[in-house]
Amino acid sequence: MYGINSSIVSTLVVILVIVLGIFFSLLISKLLSKTILKGIPSSFILELPPYRKPQFGKIFVRSIFDRTLFVLGRAVLIAAPTGLIIWLFANVFIGDFSILQYVANFLDPLAKLMGLDGYILTAFILGLPANEIVLPIILMSYTSSGVLLDLEEISSIGSILIQNGWSILTAINVMLFTLLHFPCSTTLLTIRKETGSTKWMIMAFVIPTICGILLCMFTTLIWNIFTVFV
Repeated sequence: MYGINSSIVSTLVVILVIVLGIFFSLLISKLLSKTILKGIPSSFILELPPYRKPQFGKIFVRSIFDRTLFVLGRAVLIAAPTGLIIWLFANVFIGDFSILQYVANFLDPLAKLMGLDGYILTAFILGLPANEIVLPIILMSYTSSGVLLDLEEISSIGSILIQNGWSILTAINVMLFTLLHFPCSTTLLTIRKETGSTKWMIMAFVIPTICGILLCMFTTLIWNIFTVFV
């Protein structure tokens, strides 16, 4: 029964996170359309072009060169130097501490307000090239291994997280900040390419990140008030 109950709770949590993502997307879109994106109302006209038979060669070439190679090229340009930075952060020591530890200690006060810790916040920043490496960076930081870890057993990951002070609040806020924080670098560069403006790329970075920070702070505040009175 415990396994069934655990699966039900996990499913409900994932559904809640998805619903929150949809809610915040609609809310922020509404706020932006009423403020900085407010313009003159216009009618929507859809003009359908004449139907043309698809040409496989052109579709294949354009999808490869205009889409796939562009995304992969941007990813490599960001991932290669970021991998070097992560390695330097974890393996270069100043005194008795690595650069990663110094950065984590610096970010720790803000992270505590968000119900996280400095290593988690540092992992999100270093995970800018790809959100998938955030958890491996967190595990690397906790184990002081100096290399990214990709553990397959959930029990092993859970043991490391619990040993380093993770609680239900930590897990909730990690999920919330994962939902509401800056997009990966490839997405940001794509936004800049499509809009032709650095301003919109910066806004795409700042707006969700501020929302994520504020929501995590709010969740932590409510949790602390609840634990005091219960």
